[in-house]
Amino acid sequence: MSRLEERLGALGPAVLKGIRRGIEKESLRVRADGALAATPHPAALGSALTHPNITTDFCESQLELITGVAASAEECVAEATRIHQFVVRNIGAEMLWCSSMPCGLPGDDAIPIGRYGRSNIGRAKSVYRMGLAWRYGRRMQAISGIHYNFSLPGRTDDDYFALIRNFRRHGWLLFYLFGASPAVCTSFVAGREHRLQQLSEHTLYLPHATTLRMGRLGYQSEAQSSIHASCNSLEAYGQSLEEALTRPYPPYEKIGILGPDEEYRQLATSLIQIENEFYGKIRPKRIIRSGERPLHALRERGVEYVEVRLMDLDPFEPVGISARTMHMLDVLLLHCLASDSPPDTPGELDAIARNQERVASRGREPGLRLERGSQTVALAEWGGQLLAECEPVAAALDAAHGGGAHRAALAAAVAALGEPGSVPSARVLAAMKRAHADSYTGFALAQSARHDAALRALPFAAEDEARFERLARESHEKQKAIEAADTLAFEAWRREYLARDKLHVQPGRSR
Repeated sequence: MSRLEERLGALGPAVLKGIRRGIEKESLRVRADGALAATPHPAALGSALTHPNITTDFCESQLELITGVAASAEECVAEATRIHQFVVRNIGAEMLWCSSMPCGLPGDDAIPIGRYGRSNIGRAKSVYRMGLAWRYGRRMQAISGIHYNFSLPGRTDDDYFALIRNFRRHGWLLFYLFGASPAVCTSFVAGREHRLQQLSEHTLYLPHATTLRMGRLGYQSEAQSSIHASCNSLEAYGQSLEEALTRPYPPYEKIGILGPDEEYRQLATSLIQIENEFYGKIRPKRIIRSGERPLHALRERGVEYVEVRLMDLDPFEPVGISARTMHMLDVLLLHCLASDSPPDTPGELDAIARNQERVASRGREPGLRLERGSQTVALAEWGGQLLAECEPVAAALDAAHGGGAHRAALAAAVAALGEPGSVPSARVLAAMKRAHADSYTGFALAQSARHDAALRALPFAAEDEARFERLARESHEKQKAIEAADTLAFEAWRREYLARDKLHVQPGRSR
């Protein structure tokens, strides 16, 4: 029996049945012609500041739909479907863009930043997004993805950081298996240097790309490349994050907190304004209390779950992800938890970044090789070894839950490794060629319309509709209460919220 199998056995069926997951799914609202919607966040959906399931991400027309905590992948997809049903019924003739890379975009300044009301916390959310716009540009922020939250009962901080280290080492496999953004609309890179190839008049691509969203064109930051966030312990991670949150960065100091017009340009001039700006592919998380800093919550109460951030929207699925994909995520995450996880080093983190870029831009290239220690290994060989190691993990999950869903998901992944044409990125390009004259926007618009029609046609229980309408009303009331309760001027609030001592646990309160 291997060490991994011993550890799986030690967890036991009760713990494996206790796995919980949830998703946070971003989608642009678009007009019927595929252009970005310029309308405000629909009031019928509730307050973007306080609604538990429906908010906005960067821009006013970028919805973020959030499920609760689910005991199964199927339950999670079912809840996501209900949220989508309510949304599509309350956005008029607009649709949800099905792909991670944006629709046709207007000029950068015409992409509307999210608005959250007159309260200090609402204003801070908008100022933070203004800072992202100044730092990275609004087009990059219009990219959408799906975050997968995962927890296992009884795990320690060390357990979760061991999982995170291994996931960073092996996350490239998910780029290959589930990446679905091999092409972009030309409007996304207007005025920018890039290495993409012309596919059709308004479409650029890379022939073997899996996820341009996670490559150089996507969530990348030259400034953040200097952050070598160690995940060897909560203490090491906290120190890395605190330095990024408090170290002044000269280019951002030039931007300033206020512009000549006395309007706020960003919350801070540090390398990252707040914790959420750190673009990790996976992050340790803890639910925060009102007004609490995320790093403080982690330091005081420890890791509660991990947030996987590298998943593209699946344009072939109405809610952006399938239960089978979630089953494979659970298998890989549990493999990362139960496997040996040596400490990371700055050199290894650099190699991980290079591997991820190779797979993002060239993942389906025949014979592609990746760095593993001091040697290189073929992607197919390494991926095959990882998936073979996952067999006892899938078997243990199926034994705990009943059925064969996890082994089926693993078998599909094994098959995809041998058939590059079957993975989502290849299927996107094939569909573009077959039915849309190699047009990315033509493909994504048609898929978005198909999903919209399917969601609108599904039965929607009266009690579900009434519940979402109640949540919308209550969220507007909560926003008004927050605004009425403010006593500090915004600048005083901003300084207090960003104070360095807010990142630390008070003496006597550590765990």
